[in-house]
Amino acid sequence: MAFQNKTITYEEFLELVRKNNPNANIDLIAKAYKFSERAHKGQRRSSGEEFFEHPVETARILINMRADTVSICAALMHDIVEDTNVSTDKVREEFGEEVATIVEAVTKIKDRQFPSKEEWKAENLRKLLFATTKDVRVVLIKLADRLHNMRTIATFRPEKRKRIAQETLEIYAPIAHKLGLWRIKGELEDLSLRYLDYDTYKILREQIQGTRAQREAITAEIVSNIQSALKEKGIEAEVLGRAKYFYSIYKKMIKKQREFDQIYDLIAIRIIVDSIPECYKVLSVIHSVYEPQLDRFKDYIQHPKANGYQSIHTAVLYEGKMLEVQIRTREMHYIAEYGIAAHWAYKDIEEDSVSNFDRRIIWLRQILDWLHKSKDAKSFVENLKIDLFENEIIVMTPKGDPISLPERATPIDFAYAIHSRLGDQCSKAKVNGSIVTLDYQLHSGDIVEIITQNNAKPSRNWLNFVVTAKARNKIRHALGMIADTQQRKHKGAKDEEEKTNILEHIDFVGKPSLLKISKCCEPKVGDPIVGFYTKDGKVTVHKKDCINVHTLDPDKKVDLRWKSKEEDFRKIKVFVSETPRILAELLKLLSSEKMVVSSVNTRMRKKRVLLSFKVKDAGQEKLDKVAELMKAFPEVEEIRID
Repeated sequence: MAFQNKTITYEEFLELVRKNNPNANIDLIAKAYKFSERAHKGQRRSSGEEFFEHPVETARILINMRADTVSICAALMHDIVEDTNVSTDKVREEFGEEVATIVEAVTKIKDRQFPSKEEWKAENLRKLLFATTKDVRVVLIKLADRLHNMRTIATFRPEKRKRIAQETLEIYAPIAHKLGLWRIKGELEDLSLRYLDYDTYKILREQIQGTRAQREAITAEIVSNIQSALKEKGIEAEVLGRAKYFYSIYKKMIKKQREFDQIYDLIAIRIIVDSIPECYKVLSVIHSVYEPQLDRFKDYIQHPKANGYQSIHTAVLYEGKMLEVQIRTREMHYIAEYGIAAHWAYKDIEEDSVSNFDRRIIWLRQILDWLHKSKDAKSFVENLKIDLFENEIIVMTPKGDPISLPERATPIDFAYAIHSRLGDQCSKAKVNGSIVTLDYQLHSGDIVEIITQNNAKPSRNWLNFVVTAKARNKIRHALGMIADTQQRKHKGAKDEEEKTNILEHIDFVGKPSLLKISKCCEPKVGDPIVGFYTKDGKVTVHKKDCINVHTLDPDKKVDLRWKSKEEDFRKIKVFVSETPRILAELLKLLSSEKMVVSSVNTRMRKKRVLLSFKVKDAGQEKLDKVAELMKAFPEVEEIRID
């Protein structure tokens, strides 16, 4: 476990804040520390330790995520209204509206009666999540609170430990996953496994410890081989061996019905470079050194996950065993490590209201919108579990737009994810060009097309196989089973995705929702541009010759450029027989011909594989030459240039 049970002193606490957030308001944090310490004085936890250690450790978790002042203060006082005689008004008076609002949001309901404890807990969760849509720091504090509670529940009676662990596994670990908080997710899952199935946890721990020396030796050899291969190609990269969490190993054993005898399943390699083009160069090298498994290739750079995660995932064979490799830029790595909490770094840890959210919180708003009309809090939580607990797949519209759906999603789920009318009028569906049944389970990379009829209506039978809450609720509404007051709330408004926005033309590693055009100079497409991080975590785009640029902090400068026009890129589609090394060979060929590859996609098409390379247009003559060179490979069956 990463957690070490070492009490931190007041001085060490403040020094940790300074180290992780040099711009923090130390005086206010020190005041919150002493205020909470006095309020909790004399209180003890079931373990016998002073209660105040819990809010300190909760805040400590957030500090290590580079939290802002408001979050640290609220974490220190998150139990103060619930467990002491201090009121929310007093917190507001002493620490301001932001801190008080967050503290109130994480405080459990005390002034209402509920028919059962389960109903009370469910209503508290609903309250917490609705508050999160206004300020994401609410759920971040709750996750830190739950993580420390899970680290310290050993003294609870067994049935209580299991109940808390089950709730953690079903609700809080999936929320951490949705927010991209991989470290918190991994530790929550491991701790849950420990208290739900200690025998399995103990066996896994012993077996992992027993193979540590051998595993470390193998990892060192692999890392060394990759470093040498990359250096030979002139690529500078950081190559790391990554240990897997117990629970992820446990899930793999259950899913594949295997015993603990594949030590390579415990090893994953992560390669970090400076730019996106280098990611694809590294991919080519990896596939040249090791035999790739094309069915395990996923390009999350071209098609990011809903929580903002970006990386290339590939699997290769090492001495007959599967080895996972992840390739990403440094910025992608930071976002992958800290998830939605990375917005603190985007602000350069400035102190201001976090009122603007990036795309990684949209999933929560959607879920809450779909579940808003749940008849009671318990049914709300049960539906929430279904949406949270599903793994994610990425499927494509016929135009190539990625749509995120849970595993086992069907064409009906896909249709409703795009638009209610498309779902209501769905009559048939095509997947990869072939008609499929409406209960067909989609897979990542599928191209889905919905065929509609004006007189078509949803079938009650659809409720037996759809997996998203949105689809279920829309079907029930169409059948007259529920009322959906939100369905026409924004009638006549165009979908945000359909709006043409100048920001879409800017080449920016982060998310375009993080960009905004400056009002002072209003740059147009083609103007030389530069960006500057603002206090709210966004990047303001200015003309390079804007008269205000010289007044802005040069340390917050972001180099921006316009994307190349779409017509400047072409797609080379290569149909090949299923041979592992062909992707590496074709990437190597494109590199040798000085072709700039911006993305790679692989799809299974019946008994052959379609490899799609998006390349910068180098002229038809050059493209024809590359196509001819590709045809020389015996595995290549057909080539198309779009």
